[in-house]
Amino acid sequence: MFQMVKIFDSTLRDGAQAGGVSFSVEDKLKIVKALDDLGVSYIEAGNPGSNFKDLEFFKRIKEIKLNYSKLTAFGSTRRKGISVEEDENIKSLLMADTQAVAIFGKAWDFHVTEIIRTSLEENLDMIKETIAFLKRKEKEVIFDAEHFFDGYKSNPDYAFRVIKAAVDGGADCIVLCDTNGGAFPNEVYEITKKVAKTFSVEIGIHCHNDCGMAVANSIMAVEGGAVHIQGTYIGLGERCGNANLSTLIPNLQIKKGIFCIPNENLKNLTATARYISEITNVSLDTTAPYVGNTAFAHKGGMHIDGVNKASHSFEHISPELVGNRRRFLMSEVSGKTTILPMIQKIDSSLTKNSPKTQEIIDELKRLEHFGYQFEGAESSFELIIRKHLGKYKPFFELNYYKVIEEEPANNKDYSSSALIKVRVDEKEEMTATEGNGPVNALDKALRKALEVFYPSLKEVHLTDYKVRVLNAEETTAAKVRVLIESTDGKELWSTVGVSTNIIEASMIALVDSIEYKLIKDLEKNEGGLSYGNDHDTKDFSSTCGIG
Repeated sequence: MFQMVKIFDSTLRDGAQAGGVSFSVEDKLKIVKALDDLGVSYIEAGNPGSNFKDLEFFKRIKEIKLNYSKLTAFGSTRRKGISVEEDENIKSLLMADTQAVAIFGKAWDFHVTEIIRTSLEENLDMIKETIAFLKRKEKEVIFDAEHFFDGYKSNPDYAFRVIKAAVDGGADCIVLCDTNGGAFPNEVYEITKKVAKTFSVEIGIHCHNDCGMAVANSIMAVEGGAVHIQGTYIGLGERCGNANLSTLIPNLQIKKGIFCIPNENLKNLTATARYISEITNVSLDTTAPYVGNTAFAHKGGMHIDGVNKASHSFEHISPELVGNRRRFLMSEVSGKTTILPMIQKIDSSLTKNSPKTQEIIDELKRLEHFGYQFEGAESSFELIIRKHLGKYKPFFELNYYKVIEEEPANNKDYSSSALIKVRVDEKEEMTATEGNGPVNALDKALRKALEVFYPSLKEVHLTDYKVRVLNAEETTAAKVRVLIESTDGKELWSTVGVSTNIIEASMIALVDSIEYKLIKDLEKNEGGLSYGNDHDTKDFSSTCGIG
C-alpha cells in the first residue's frame, strides 16, 4: 500500500530561533530555492506580522516560481478580546498572500489560563474563529496545537476540545506539537493514534529535541497515523533544536518506503544540508546521520576490510543514495587493505604487493612519527600519494609571505596584516590584506592573490581551524599540528600542517587546501580548468607543503 508523508520545513521560522542564527532576506530566498529543489511539501517562511524583514521577504518571494513546495506564512490565532477582522497579525498573514498559512493556538489549559490569561472557552473561540476566517479567504490552514502532549497529559478532555474547535473551523491539518520536547516515543505513538482515530482530518507532528528524541518521536507519530511532519532541515531550533528533516526523510523513505520527496532528489540530501549549513553559518555535525562528513567513515581495520568485501557489512545504506561518500580514515595503524583504495583512486594499476604501495605506507608512518595525523585530513594524504607517484603538478609557487602583528590594534576588526607573493607560470602576483589574527590575514591574502589565476577560489573559505600542541614539555618551542576544514559550499575537505612555527604549520595546511581544490576542479572539468590568463600548469617545485 502506497504511503505518503508531507514534509513541512520550518528552518526559516523555527530554525531562525536557534542561538546565533539570523537570516537575511537573501539568505531566506536561497534556502527556499534549495528546499523547493529538494521537493519538500511546505516551506514555513516566517511571521509577516513580527518584523519588517519578513514583510520584505514575502514581497520578494512572489517573484520566484516554486516547483514542489507551498510557501506558508506563520502566525497566531486572533488575540483575546478582539475580532479576527481587527487583529493586525491576521491582516499581515493575508498581506503575505501565501497559499497556505500555519496558525498556532494553545492546547494546554495551563497556558490558556496562566500564560495568555484568558478563559478556556475564549481560547476555543479564538481558534475556531481564526481558522474559519482564513478558510473564507480560501487559504489552506494548518493548525499547530501548541503544547499538545503536555496539555493532553494534564487535561485530555480540553486538549481534544481544542482539536475539535480547529476541525469545526475547517482546518485542513491538525499538527500535534511537543513544544517542550519532553515526550517519549511510546507516549507520542499512543496519543497520536487516539487523535487520528477520533478525528477525520490530516494529523501532523511537530517535535522539539530537548530529550534527544525528536526524530524518534516523529517516526512514532507516523506509526500512529500522522501524515504530515514538521521539522528543520539540519535540526536547527530553539534550545536543543527541532526534529531533523535530513535524518527523518531518509529514515522514512529509504528504510520504511514512505514517500516524502521525489526519489530522484534523495541524492541531494547531503548537498542540501551542507548548503543550508553554509548559509546559516552553523557547522554541520560531522556525525549527523546520512549527511555528516563521517556518517560513512571507517577507521578500524576489520571494519574497512569488511566494507571492501561487502559494503553492507558495516554500512546500513549505500552512501551514494543520499549524496554522501564512503571515507577510510588514515592513520599509522592502517594496514595495506585500508590504504590501498585511496592509492588506487590515483593509480588503479597498483596492488597490495606493489613496491610503491609499501613506500607510501612507510612515508605515512614517517610523517605521523613527525607529528602529522591524517585521520581527519585525507585530502593532505591524497596529495602525498600524488606526489609520491609522480601524479602531482603544483598550481602555484609560494615565493614569499610576511605577517605583521599590531597590538594593541587601532582597528578592532583587524589585528594583523599579511603580504604574499605567488608565482603562476611566468606571472607573479603580490597581495596584502588585513585579518583578524595572522592566520586569517594569510588565508585571505593567499586566496586573493590566487583568485587572479583561479577564479573558482572565490567560492572557498575555511569552516574549521584547530591547533594541537604535540610536545608540551618543550613549552614555547613545542611542535604544533594545525588541522583546517575548507568548503566551496558543495564539498568539504580537510588538510593538515605540522611545524614548530604555528604560522608555517597553518600555511602548509592552507596551501594543501587550495591545491586539493584546484586538483578536484581540474578532474571535474576533465582537463578544462579555467585558469584566467591562458595559464598552463607546469611542474613547479613547491616551496610549502608536505612531501
